Amino acid sequence: MQLRQAELAAQLAKGLLPVYLVAGDEPLQVLETADAVREAARGRGHATREVLEVDKGFDWGRLAAVASSLSLFGDRRLVELRLASARPGTEGAKAIADYAARPPDDAVLIVLMPKLERDQTRSAWLKAVDAAGAIVQVWPVDPVRLPAWVAQRMRQRGLAPAPGVAEMLAERSEGNLLACTQEIEKLVLLQGAGPVTTEQLATAVADSARFDIYGLVDAALSGAAARSLRMLRGLRAEGTAETLVLWALARECRMLAEISASLATGDRLEPLLQAHRIWDKHRPLVQQALRRGSTALWREALTRCEHCDRAIKGHATADPWQLLEDIALAMAGRPRPTPLFP
Repeated sequence: MQLRQAELAAQLAKGLLPVYLVAGDEPLQVLETADAVREAARGRGHATREVLEVDKGFDWGRLAAVASSLSLFGDRRLVELRLASARPGTEGAKAIADYAARPPDDAVLIVLMPKLERDQTRSAWLKAVDAAGAIVQVWPVDPVRLPAWVAQRMRQRGLAPAPGVAEMLAERSEGNLLACTQEIEKLVLLQGAGPVTTEQLATAVADSARFDIYGLVDAALSGAAARSLRMLRGLRAEGTAETLVLWALARECRMLAEISASLATGDRLEPLLQAHRIWDKHRPLVQQALRRGSTALWREALTRCEHCDRAIKGHATADPWQLLEDIALAMAGRPRPTPLFP
């Protein structure tokens, strides 16, 4: 069955399905949707959790083994299959379809993956998941609705935003709900519950970090290679999570690769900027980057992002921060003359 994110709680209250597929590119939405399934599964005795990270060379026989095996201690299991791509390939598609056709009685499978493409809705493996369980696609909050979303989130944490506060935080985050939530948590820690003015927000944001991820993205898009490196090293010194930095850089690279490829086929720029929901203040930097880099450059940058993701997860030996530097320099038009995968 197809479910909206808002419908998931009601379905979980009725009982667990054998398979849940959560697809989307907004990290917070995906995280909270998966957490809802995890919590419901734990509440029904699924105490054993197994995570399968699908990367290059993944053995799809491991998923079949999960379906055919029993827990050592007779516990019910929660199995997570994390896909780096929305296209699992021929072998992966067959493995997922086979699992969905005969799911084990003692397990719940959560499949986590990026946004589904329109042509995938007709694929046999997705139809098998739809028949066996639920498909939940999560979508970014529309920019017009984002300030209201921020204000509601702030009120849930005991904050009372003054006029302009939610808009200010929404503009700063540029649609990244995870970053919004982190800023809200910083406000709670710094000043506790109660009213929040724009002045207090500006002070809290300025005090919370000397370097910010969005400044890094802007520096890279503008071609400021040296400044990008300084900001990236500052983020590392402040203990910023590599995953959050990679998310921001990969999002830009993916967007630039898609727009660049469309421009090459004759599409007009303005509709493409609108389709990708690029904020007005961000558009000059995006246009500058598009003039500087080719489709091949942005696709190579995306490949670097995939390698960095494997390094962060421990599936590659490279230093993730070194790879993040390589990505930022490539975005700035100054790629290092080093092998793609050192």
